[in-house]
Amino acid sequence: MSHGFQVAPWELRWISLDLGALERTESIFALSNGHIGMRGTLEDGEPRGLPGTYLNGFYEQHPLPYAEAGYGYPEDGQTVVNVTDGKVIRLLVQDEPLDMRYGRALEHHRVLDFRSGTLRRDTVWESPTGRRVRVRSERLVSFTQRAVAAIRYEVEPLDGGVQLVVQSDLLANEPIQSASKDPRVAATLDAPLAAEHAAAQGYHAVLVHQTRRSKLRVAAAMDHEIHTEDGLRCEIHAEDDLARLTAAVDVAGGSKLTLVKYMGYGWSARRSAPALRAQVDAALSGAMQTGWDGLIAEQRAYLDDFWATADVEIEGDDELQQAVRFALFHILQAGARGESRAIPAKGLTGPGYDGHSFWDSETFVLPVLTYTVPESARDALRWRHSTVDKAKERADALGLKGAAFPWRSIDGAECSAYWPAGTAAFHVSADVSDAVVRYLAATDDVDFERDHATELLVETARLWSSLGHHDLHGGFRIDGVTGPDEYSAVVDNNVYTNLMAQRNLREAAAVCERQPDAAASLGVDAAEIAAWREAAAKMVVPYDEVLGVHPQSERFTEHAVWDFENTPAENYPLLLHYPYFDLYRKQVVKQADLVMAMYTRGDAFTPEQKIRNVDYYEPLTVRDSSLSACVQAVLAAEVGYLDLAYDYFAEAALTDLHDLHTNVRNGLHIASLAGAWTVAVAGFGGMRDHDQSLAFTPRLPKALKRLAFRLTYRESRFAVEIDQDGASYTLLDGPDLTVRHHGEELTLTKGTPEWRRIATLTPRDAPTQPAGRAPHRRVPKFATRQD
Repeated sequence: MSHGFQVAPWELRWISLDLGALERTESIFALSNGHIGMRGTLEDGEPRGLPGTYLNGFYEQHPLPYAEAGYGYPEDGQTVVNVTDGKVIRLLVQDEPLDMRYGRALEHHRVLDFRSGTLRRDTVWESPTGRRVRVRSERLVSFTQRAVAAIRYEVEPLDGGVQLVVQSDLLANEPIQSASKDPRVAATLDAPLAAEHAAAQGYHAVLVHQTRRSKLRVAAAMDHEIHTEDGLRCEIHAEDDLARLTAAVDVAGGSKLTLVKYMGYGWSARRSAPALRAQVDAALSGAMQTGWDGLIAEQRAYLDDFWATADVEIEGDDELQQAVRFALFHILQAGARGESRAIPAKGLTGPGYDGHSFWDSETFVLPVLTYTVPESARDALRWRHSTVDKAKERADALGLKGAAFPWRSIDGAECSAYWPAGTAAFHVSADVSDAVVRYLAATDDVDFERDHATELLVETARLWSSLGHHDLHGGFRIDGVTGPDEYSAVVDNNVYTNLMAQRNLREAAAVCERQPDAAASLGVDAAEIAAWREAAAKMVVPYDEVLGVHPQSERFTEHAVWDFENTPAENYPLLLHYPYFDLYRKQVVKQADLVMAMYTRGDAFTPEQKIRNVDYYEPLTVRDSSLSACVQAVLAAEVGYLDLAYDYFAEAALTDLHDLHTNVRNGLHIASLAGAWTVAVAGFGGMRDHDQSLAFTPRLPKALKRLAFRLTYRESRFAVEIDQDGASYTLLDGPDLTVRHHGEELTLTKGTPEWRRIATLTPRDAPTQPAGRAPHRRVPKFATRQD
């Protein structure tokens, strides 16, 4: 067992009843398809931790809090709404409600199955008066039928015949405790849905609601199949916020009551209540025509295809094998069927960060999808493109040209009320362009390049042209910005921002030459292209000649170093215990910033510079963000600190399963989960795509015996397998593909593995971390063998 979970390669199994862990397991056991998200609450209705059912892009507005308003500050925030809950199935055993707080749970386990894509439950419950029943349930959120979720619920009496009553609900405006400290947000989420329509007939019911401020409309419907003996009595009713099917029957010993509940969801900013009702009714009809067994078969087939393309195999640490597959499963759930919606930082697993999407999506999540499920990466980038007008309006409000994409948002409008770590983080626009360039290189998607990519690259390049300026010394500067490290803000020439902007400018110029008609429609001319190239060529990249390292921004290395030795462990994260004023003027790094630049723009640094920079920034980086460990792992692996990289690998992969930041109750850290894949593929696999081709410099830490992963690139699917001695590359499908191994060019032909030895590294002592902030030394964990 590990932190309540049994270690196994293809599932996550919780054995025991721990009511104190409900909120954590509800996030971890969440099911989603990128459109619908359902937290892993028990069907019983109560007890519950933090109930949640979410639809991607469905939110309520609220005014943003300012002690003093300022010009250009966003006015409205957006918060994800817990929509109508269809997971509730209450059971009464001879008039005693099944409630795990009462009676005894003689057996209880829950299983998240990565291959079936379902959450299963098996409980033997003894009521306070001694009646025993076995309850088995299985639920799914369909990958193939985007608007559909379903639950199979089975009750078996264990002590002879008994009367059973099942109540299946649709429940809107569930009372929940807001995680926000802003009372206006809490008020916004107090009954945010206004009822518009309720109807019920037979086994079917539908509720339609509208948010009070954002005026988004949502419909939720349910229908049922019931299998039992004769004597079934059913009734159904619907009111504003509740629809309930009640089924009562006497079940003899040795028999069962089985209920299959189908749910359909839809939302729109424009469609009428009758139209939305028709939409969800149609989704339910399709689901019921497919049937439970058909939905299960479709789900399994979809995941079989995914794992054939995306699986990562690890030998030498069974818990990390489980954790990486858990991560990949949740990444798929976050992005599979979003279809032109954002990928929120928490996916659809909880209300954390108000359901907003950040730069996490393009920088951490989309690389995984680009090389495994490229159509999902394309859809996420289409969402960004759909918001380009809002980004242009935001830039205009700031006195800039081009597109300034938001720090945090649901619909594309800036929702950050904190200027230094929000609007000033202009690197988001370069992160978007970077994801676009990576997707184009990996897919050769000419239609996307013409219809979406050109405008994204052009408008972000225009932002840098207007934000930066040519100085008297011949350089192109970008001043007054915030990089990835949120403990430094409004700085000049942040290296990460400048190097990412440099690539953005160059790629914009290149795409305009490949797509002259699209460029002309955007008003691009030769002079503008030449200006982009000049700015890129003259981009300022600060370097400290005395220390022989890159300051993450100008003069950063001249600041006083934070007093780590006298900072108590309980004062982390620092932002909750110290004023930003103090953090901003010290050398203390919340998350990888300059080190992040060496990953995303590794082509701009020499190997020697990378070593010196890693050695300098490790003792300054406190990892108060879940986004840091994976990036530090990648660079540690590249410069030869393989054991340190292994420790960081575990931290990234187990962030949620071990609840390392004590906030999993609010949802999973999707970017950190993506970081687990990043460490495996870019860290120990050494994959880089700087020049729009793939290169590998694989090396394993001594704890791991074997690492294997699969990737998709330009219609070719190939496998990489690494051990302590060498690596093999095998083309599985598609045209011949050229990759590089430790600088050697290899041409892969289907069915012919290419094996090469791994070059040895000179051992070096790894740098230390700030006092008390070293990662836990990883000791491999293995599954318990069952004889």
